[in-house]
Amino acid sequence: MNRYPLWKNILIGLVLFLGLIYTLPNFYGEVPAVQVSSGKATLKLDASLNGTIEQTLRDAGIEYTGLFIDANSIRVRVPSTDAQLRAKDAIEKRLNPDPRDPSYVVALNLLSASPNWLTAINALPMYLGLDLRGGVHFLLQVDMPGAITKRLDATAADLRTLMRDKSVRHAGITREGNNVLLRFRDAEQREAARKAISAGTADLQLADRDDASDDLKLVATLSQNAQKNIRDFAIKQNITTLHNRINELGVAEPVIQQQGLDRIVVQLPGVQDVAKAKDILGRTATLEVRLVDETPGSLEGALAGSVPLGTELYNERGGSPVLVRNQVVLTGDRLTDAQPGFDGQTNEPAVHLTLDAAGSRIFRDVTRENVGKRMAILLIEKGKGEVVTAPVIRTEIGGGRVQISGRMTTQEANDVALLLRAGSLAAPMDIIEERTVGPSLGAENITKGFHSTLWGFIAIAIFMSAYYMLFGLVSVIALAANLLLLVALLSLLQATLTLPGIAAMALTLGMAIDANVLINERIREELRNGVSPQAAIHAGYERAFDTILDSNITTLIAGIALLVFGSGPVRGFAVVHCLGILTSMFSAILISRMLVNIIYGRRRKLESVSIGQIWKPGN
Repeated sequence: MNRYPLWKNILIGLVLFLGLIYTLPNFYGEVPAVQVSSGKATLKLDASLNGTIEQTLRDAGIEYTGLFIDANSIRVRVPSTDAQLRAKDAIEKRLNPDPRDPSYVVALNLLSASPNWLTAINALPMYLGLDLRGGVHFLLQVDMPGAITKRLDATAADLRTLMRDKSVRHAGITREGNNVLLRFRDAEQREAARKAISAGTADLQLADRDDASDDLKLVATLSQNAQKNIRDFAIKQNITTLHNRINELGVAEPVIQQQGLDRIVVQLPGVQDVAKAKDILGRTATLEVRLVDETPGSLEGALAGSVPLGTELYNERGGSPVLVRNQVVLTGDRLTDAQPGFDGQTNEPAVHLTLDAAGSRIFRDVTRENVGKRMAILLIEKGKGEVVTAPVIRTEIGGGRVQISGRMTTQEANDVALLLRAGSLAAPMDIIEERTVGPSLGAENITKGFHSTLWGFIAIAIFMSAYYMLFGLVSVIALAANLLLLVALLSLLQATLTLPGIAAMALTLGMAIDANVLINERIREELRNGVSPQAAIHAGYERAFDTILDSNITTLIAGIALLVFGSGPVRGFAVVHCLGILTSMFSAILISRMLVNIIYGRRRKLESVSIGQIWKPGN
């Protein structure tokens, strides 16, 4: 009656064993490490860099205990902070011979000290949030007026092109504050300009201003809807770019989220090198499209040191020099999307770009006038530019969809698309608040959280053992298994544990024991009604199951609502809360019953069970 089949016992035992394995890495703590990541968006890490780093450490006589590589970084684990500093200096000196133009970011970091065999099976510790691990908190202010001004400058340039295309004569187009002024000598030309602008875009509101009989003005201002779209785009684009830059630091589970209308919160748990973090966050990168100067002999002259007037000398990816004109055809803020793909005719890897309306018009005009010439796409970071690609213009390109192809592998096409999508900031940002949480404060929080959970567990264990005797002890073991599985699950999912998460863990312990109390009371009730012990155990578990399921599902619904609609610490609480409900059902229903089956299930003549005092009416 009270026996699980062998396969079920083995399955539960296997789950507990895996839970133990995936919980283990959390007990080893962290050790100092040095992380190397690409310092330029176009520079990729490869396996050959491993050998360079290892040779550098050997030459400097620095011992290291592991070297790990992933898609974004190479991390070297060292035994002490002294070795960490020496390793950072040695690697920095080797990889960045010119400190003014560093190719790699070399930063201090922390890595798990768990054995390599655990790491090899992907048994990794949970991530700890800023409040537990320490780190740095930044509040960034996005320069929204700057974004609006930038768009107005671009609008002024667009209007010049539009006036030229429509053959409308004007006396000058300038930006004054948040307006773009178009000057005309007569009303007829002003009316023609109004019609052309109204037909081309709905983002501008137009008004007349007559300062003199021969000084007629058309004042163009951005509509409220257009300004809102610019602000929304600036926030989203900057958050995307920040994500890409923070990947260079290798920060696990960074928090990057919007706060209010024009601010972004960035939290970097575990970051020790605050100066490096500020340097990377504050980096400005822009994308520009320019024409290549292919005048015979000009490139050779530039290489010899005589750069022609109106041009600049850059290097293309792979190292070949390219001479480009100073005049910027397009900037990255005209790009709405970039996706990797293939050329429809040659089937070669390509990148497909989508431009906004103004960018489409500019690009069409430029390509029409420069068929057969080369066009360079530049990424400019820290005032230094690099040509991402410089394809030949085959034909006029209209419609706002542009294809870049030629001499690219599939991986390069993916890289270029990623770069073009997220290479630049839509608006400048300033750090207006910086707060550092020390590792000692984080350790203190961990200790307090651990003690609160431990003492809560001990108090529950004493009460359950005293009140329900052997069944209480079984409940305590199931509760411990619940905690083990919860930590293992959080580690397996690589979730981030914060102080609210610890609170949810302590709350889960209290809620999980409810299920065992329900089961034990059901068994007591059956015994009180004169049912035999074996039948009482069976009925207790069977009848309590529906109640446990109902109560946990309603609680789970509330947890999912927190997870969907909450943010930051609330989501952290919700994740632990929801996972805790699932593990508590497993442990209370399956693990505790398996233990009871092992203890009582094989006794044919069971006279009584150890479940504490059974109160009967009349006692």
